[in-house]
Amino acid sequence: MLMQQQARALGDPTRHGIFRHIADADAPVTVAELTDAFGLNHNAIRQHLAKLVEVGLIGESIAKAEGRGRPRLLYVVDPGAESRWGVDGPYQRLALLLLEMIATGDDAVEVGRRAGERIEVDTSDESESPVVRLMNAIARGGFEPVSVEKGDNLEIVLGACPFADAASADAATICALHLGMTQGVAEQLDGVSILGLSPHEPHGAGCELSVQVDAATASP
Repeated sequence: MLMQQQARALGDPTRHGIFRHIADADAPVTVAELTDAFGLNHNAIRQHLAKLVEVGLIGESIAKAEGRGRPRLLYVVDPGAESRWGVDGPYQRLALLLLEMIATGDDAVEVGRRAGERIEVDTSDESESPVVRLMNAIARGGFEPVSVEKGDNLEIVLGACPFADAASADAATICALHLGMTQGVAEQLDGVSILGLSPHEPHGAGCELSVQVDAATASP
C-alpha cells in the first residue's frame, strides 16, 4: 500500500522533480531553494512537500533559529525511502565500504575517512560556519545530528544510526567507519576536527562525536 501511495505521489512531474532535487542535494534543502529551482510560489512548493512527507518519501525538520522570524524548515530523503525510486540506500553504501576494506586490507577508520573525503560539502552559503557545514553533511547521511556546546569544543549527538542493524552485529567496525567518515568530512573544513566517537546502543542512537572547534570558528 505504501509503495502505491509513493508511486502516485511521484506521478506528478513537479513533485517527482522536487523529490529528485532533495535526493541529489548535498545538504538539507529549504523551501526557498525549491522556489528558486522550480519557479513556483512558496505555497505550491509546501503543498508538494507536504504530500512527499505524508507518504514517507522525505523527512522534515526545523533548523536552529537564527535571529528573528520563523526558523527554516529543512527537507531530506526519508531513510525508509532509500534503495527505492533511484535513491541509493545506506546498506548499499555500507556494502561498498566493506568490500573496499576486504580489497585493500585497510582498517575501517581509513576506509571511512576516504569515503568522507568524497562527500561534497555545501559551501554555497558563505554565512554558514564550518560546524554547520559539518552538521549538514552528517545529516545527509541519515544521522540526525544535534550539537551540544562544551567550551571551545562541542559534542555532536547522533539521533539516528542508518546502519543500526549492522552495528548491532559488529559495532566496532560500523562505528569505526562512522568515525572515519566524519573525520574525512571535517578535513575538508577549516577550524573543526573530530577527536573521537563515543558509541551507544545502535537502535537507541545517541552516539556522541567529540569535535574540536578553533576559537575563530563560529558555533552552529
